Amino acid sequence: MGFDQTPGKGKTVGILGVPLGYGAGKTGSELGAEAMRLFQIRGGLLIDQIRELGYIVTDYGDVEIAKPDRMVPDAENPKYLEEMLVSCRNMAASLKEILAAGSIPVILGGDHSIAIGSVSGIASHLRDEGEDIGVIWFDAHADINTPETSVSGNIHGMPLAVILGRGNQQLVNLENFAPKLKTQYFAHVGARDLDAGEKSAIHELGLRDSFFTMSDIDKRGMLACVEDAIKIASQASGGYAVTFDVDMLDPRYAPGSGTLVRGGATYREAHLALEVIAQHGGMRSFEIVEVNPMLDQSNITVELACELVLSVLGKTIL
Repeated sequence: MGFDQTPGKGKTVGILGVPLGYGAGKTGSELGAEAMRLFQIRGGLLIDQIRELGYIVTDYGDVEIAKPDRMVPDAENPKYLEEMLVSCRNMAASLKEILAAGSIPVILGGDHSIAIGSVSGIASHLRDEGEDIGVIWFDAHADINTPETSVSGNIHGMPLAVILGRGNQQLVNLENFAPKLKTQYFAHVGARDLDAGEKSAIHELGLRDSFFTMSDIDKRGMLACVEDAIKIASQASGGYAVTFDVDMLDPRYAPGSGTLVRGGATYREAHLALEVIAQHGGMRSFEIVEVNPMLDQSNITVELACELVLSVLGKTIL
């Protein structure tokens, strides 16, 4: 690979907020980026804690989000498509700017629909360099619905399908190419709540061996599953992006999310997964999504999200 794979001293990080929540069924995740930015973790802001790890950090502010000024009809599927297209184009442009500066983007969401814009921007940047991106996707859900299989029409249930080239063609063809991601470079960790249409899509695309479900984690352990996920995603010539939905964790540890499912990963399993990624190297970007301060309890989800950012950037116990 033509890039430095090791985290730490002298490397640069670009923080990018994406305050978009209308891809989800519940409001509040649009507040997640600011909540993480402003949270005092061990006496300092997140940006200060990242600097203490030895990184040079620039905060690029928030992506300009096209905000709906209408009530969406129940029959609209996907919902808020025009606003999402504008916002995703803005996200992609911001990600390309950060990557062009040689920085590791740390993306603070926002609901998981933002992965359409972020992965599109990263994939487009690498495509211009003749390289592919891999992706490790941490989530309780598959996010591989299309308008034909989605009951809700909420785009936060569709981003994986879109970047794999399925679904609404306007979203699929952002940055004027598709798919953004080749199936052989994709791995999913933590799934436990999948729709029937999503299960069919996973098998149709040959992705079963790339999905490390909570059942797989129970049987094999988080370490083995994450190491396999890294092996898959790191085959991409340009490294891999990591997108982390906090509902991958059990609600006991992360109640501040709009799509809670019991039986998720523990606090330590989540940290272990990201610590292993940091130790391996090769990560090109990190995105954390679905932090909803309106549903949180005493900011424990916001705090955990900040801690996870630090773990994936190389923070260790000793």
